[in-house]
Amino acid sequence: MRRLPVYLVLDTSGSMYGEPIEAVKNGMSVLLSALKSDPYALETAYLSIITFNSDVKQLVPLTEINSVVEPSLSAGGCTELGHALKTVSDCINNEVVKTSSEQKGDWKPMVFIMTDGEPTDDLSKGLAEFKQAKTGIVVACAAGAGANTDTLKKITENVVSLDSTDSESIKAFFKWVSASISSGSQKIEENGSQSNNLDELPPPPDEINIVV
Repeated sequence: MRRLPVYLVLDTSGSMYGEPIEAVKNGMSVLLSALKSDPYALETAYLSIITFNSDVKQLVPLTEINSVVEPSLSAGGCTELGHALKTVSDCINNEVVKTSSEQKGDWKPMVFIMTDGEPTDDLSKGLAEFKQAKTGIVVACAAGAGANTDTLKKITENVVSLDSTDSESIKAFFKWVSASISSGSQKIEENGSQSNNLDELPPPPDEINIVV
């Protein structure tokens, strides 16, 4: 079976302390319950959750949706986004099945990155490795005024922003991510093709601005 790998890469640095990290936890619950009730996502999507602050952790390795247990999240430390990108590329290289002469590999991974600040490490090394990884659509979300969309544009052309890191905005982002995973799974199941651009994903809600 060809899986649709999905990597959620979440900023849990100190600036996310308080309402933002609580909103991420709620958003994660909303996302998982939506996906666990979607037959297409259950059939195809596999989810990994990676968090980054002064340390980068893959809290959930690539796991079928039904078996994903919501990880416990806490906020503190710096914003090691470069390190996070390297970790994502390592995980993709280790977990995603490559196509070979014997088998069709997995679909290209969908990657959703959310950060509320500037990287505190050197982005370039991790970015270079991430660009080498075979990914499908990559969406970077600048949450609140502290995140620099120009930095995120270096990672992907698909950048969205939230005006604030309040619970409504973050919840809206997670709902949109779950809808995007569902539609990506459905597209694969029905016509064997992948979404590659933002305009192929469901339209984002009012809380989410597309950065051009």
